[in-house]
Amino acid sequence: MVDEALRQVPNLDGDKNIDQVNQIRDSLAIMGDNSTAFSLPQPHLQRTKLCDMNDSELDPVYVRKREQLKDLVASIIRPKIVQGKSLNGKEFVAFLEQILEALNKGEIPSTGSLVEIFNKGILERCLKVYNNRMATLKLPLSEQTLKNSHDDFREEAMKAFEEQHFGRHHAKRSVEKLDEEIEKVYKNFVLANELKSSKLCEALYARCEDKMDQLQVLRLPSMAKFNAGFLQCNQSFEKECVGPSKSNYEQRMMKMMGKSKSIFIKEYNHRLFNWLVAFSLVMVVVGRFIIKFILIEMGAWILFIFLETYTRMFWSAESLYYNPVWHFIVATWETVVYSPILDLDRWAIPIGVIMGILVLYWRCYGRRKHGPRWLLPVYSNHKEPRRLD
Repeated sequence: MVDEALRQVPNLDGDKNIDQVNQIRDSLAIMGDNSTAFSLPQPHLQRTKLCDMNDSELDPVYVRKREQLKDLVASIIRPKIVQGKSLNGKEFVAFLEQILEALNKGEIPSTGSLVEIFNKGILERCLKVYNNRMATLKLPLSEQTLKNSHDDFREEAMKAFEEQHFGRHHAKRSVEKLDEEIEKVYKNFVLANELKSSKLCEALYARCEDKMDQLQVLRLPSMAKFNAGFLQCNQSFEKECVGPSKSNYEQRMMKMMGKSKSIFIKEYNHRLFNWLVAFSLVMVVVGRFIIKFILIEMGAWILFIFLETYTRMFWSAESLYYNPVWHFIVATWETVVYSPILDLDRWAIPIGVIMGILVLYWRCYGRRKHGPRWLLPVYSNHKEPRRLD
């Protein structure tokens, strides 16, 4: 009877409902491979009065088979023994109530809870894999690079979970939980990236600001040196400053460096003019009293007169700086003061000391030993001897 009831029904039309019933039959057949069926005939035609009838009023065949069913059940069942004691009917019912209450409270593991616990360990391992991979990144990074790394590592963690998880319904909830935990970790890395990016760009900004301040107070003003420092600072900032704070600090850098350049250009011509005047006076003293070379003194006087007299008589201060003669002087100054080989602003004092030592040596020892050998006119200190009449 059981085999007949669990036998599949042909489904030639492909009805989905029949397929579902056949699947249920297959499942019951697997679970109930050692089952016993017992059929009872109808007790009486008046079904609504069955509870009020005695056995004598019922169908004798039903009564006989009912007694056979009782004997069958009694032969199959075994008494429930709990802690070495057999339970009667009331005790068994009380025991079942305790079991149901414990199941409802979750004190007894169910299939779903066991699957969830099993997947929880896998979830923690996959989350650890994601966290370790993200920890290998050297922050700060650009937002897009961090996002791409997050997507790659997240996909790797999800793939590892898909390969190891157990169950289908409970695994879906575990996947959602894993995704939530990954997003929490990712947000922490985003905050850490913003913080490190801000610190790095702030340090680079402060370094460039100090560099611009140093270039403003050069001993020997040089536009070429200022432009070289300006370009180097800008390139280092563009290369080293990365992360979400870069755009904000780029605007601050452009504003600060533009202001520094305008101030330097404004003071450059004036400082250079004063330097050239001072230089011409120094060369007058050097040519007159130290080297005693008349051509050096004459050239220094010409430069001094040109700067202090001619320019003030025929040119204004503004028109002077746009004159081709001034441009030539500026180009010559820039060539002498700063080049990739020699930075005169850095080596001016050592070179001056060395030249002073050489001049002193020549004044004290060189002329005594070898005598003057100038090919050009110099001041003569020899006095002619007085003639005696």
